[in-house]
Amino acid sequence: MEAFTALRLLPWLSAEGKPCFLAPGDSGGFVSRLADETEARQLADGLDVLGGARRVLDDPLSPNAEVRYTAIRLTECLADVLRVAESRGRRLPAAGHGAS
Repeated sequence: MEAFTALRLLPWLSAEGKPCFLAPGDSGGFVSRLADETEARQLADGLDVLGGARRVLDDPLSPNAEVRYTAIRLTECLADVLRVAESRGRRLPAAGHGAS
């Protein structure tokens, strides 16, 4: 019997704002590669935004508009990173399965 492979949560939403999934298959396929590249870009963007946020938040004279913009960007990046973590977590083998 073949083990069930979970759907891959993709790092973007549908036009309706709903989660998108990829059926298991060739991990080297176009959509899978695009998802991998998108996740890598989202994680890199998160690091960049975090660096800028630290500079803004370390300056007690940062204007309110700049602090607000920083919070908005941090929220966007956090949502992306949590989605990547959830997607990757879903693809880990269940405890006691696949480990010999």
